[in-house]
Parts: sequence; C-alpha cells; structure tokens
Amino acid sequence: MADDVSGSGKRRGVMLVLAAPSGAGKSTIARRLLAEDPMIDLSISATTRQIRASEREGVHYFFMDPEGFLKKRDAGAFLEWAEVHGNYYATPKAAVEKSLAEGRDVLFDIDVQGAEQLKQSMPRDVVGIFVLPPSMEALRARLMARAEDSKAAMDVRLKNATGEIARWRDYEYVVVNDDLEDAYDLVRSILRAERAKRDYETVIPDHVSRLLAE
Repeated sequence: MADDVSGSGKRRGVMLVLAAPSGAGKSTIARRLLAEDPMIDLSISATTRQIRASEREGVHYFFMDPEGFLKKRDAGAFLEWAEVHGNYYATPKAAVEKSLAEGRDVLFDIDVQGAEQLKQSMPRDVVGIFVLPPSMEALRARLMARAEDSKAAMDVRLKNATGEIARWRDYEYVVVNDDLEDAYDLVRSILRAERAKRDYETVIPDHVSRLLAE
C-alpha cells in the first residue's frame, strides 16, 4: 500500500536515487517499487546507446543520436548527464520537477556519475541508495545470465564496477543485495522514513496548527 500524504499541506516529493554497478540488482528492485507503489514516478533517462531486444522507446529509455543529445544538453534540458561505457545518459528536467511539485516521488535507476550530479544540483531533494552485490563472483554471474550485452561490453562493466563500488560512502544508505526480498524490504523502509521527513517539514506543521486551534 502507498504511503498517503495526509493533512492539508502537500509535501515535496523525494528523488530516490538507486545506484549500483551493472548487475547488482538495482533495476529489479526499481521495477518492484514501481509496480507496488502508485505514488512513485520513474524518471526515464535519455541515452545514445543501442536499444536492447527487451526494451521499448519511451518506456525504458528515450533513445537518441549523439547529435540530438548534445543539443538538448547544451540547451539545459537535462538535470544531469554522463558518458558511461562509451554512451551518453541524461535525466530530462521538466517531468521530474512536475512530479516533485505534485508531492509524488521520483525513482532514478542511474549510474554513479549521474547520481553524483543529481546530488550536486538538487541536494535537498535527493536520497541516495547504493546497491552492492554480495561478491564480485555473483556480479559476474548475473551479468552473464542477463546475456544482453556482448562479451566486450560485459568486460567493460566489470572493470568499471571496482571504481563504482569504491564510491559507496557518497550515499546516505547502502544495501547489500544478497537476498532480493530483504534488499527490497530495506529500500522500501528507507523510502517510508524519507517520506516521513518530508511530512515533518510540510504536512505536520499544518496538522499541529489545526490541532491547537480546536
């Protein structure tokens, strides 16, 4: 069940950033959050990488050519952008701001470079969760099981994973995805706690004022 906003005030939404090395399981956690909580909107990223067989335009990513991507970047249309594994990724700005203003949370399933830029540009809104694999062997096995990337692309992701994991201290929370159910429950609990913080700043003062006026 979603955590409803109560009272006459309206909290500003939470920018919930899930970051991890490829294969750590963050996308699986993200999909379940979106399926079970109607108060969360997914921030759909723009990217210049090739579309995979399992992906759809406008659902998983907005797929762009490099020239179009750079034009939008230079026009200030992105909250953040990064070059990862030889491709560009970015977060479109307008949809995120709309959801936050309406009191809806926005989920970001992005890389560590993008997460860092979001925290720099909107520090009061971002809550960062870093998802770790239980071991590098498990990470390698998950990437192989996915079988959507070439061997060369998988080797790049494994090489980059070491540097990404070393930045775990940049996040407010860290979740080790050894058991998917436990990892999901922990992420869900973090979101509930962060929503309560936002209520404390907006909804609760209005509610207390009404109580004292009765």
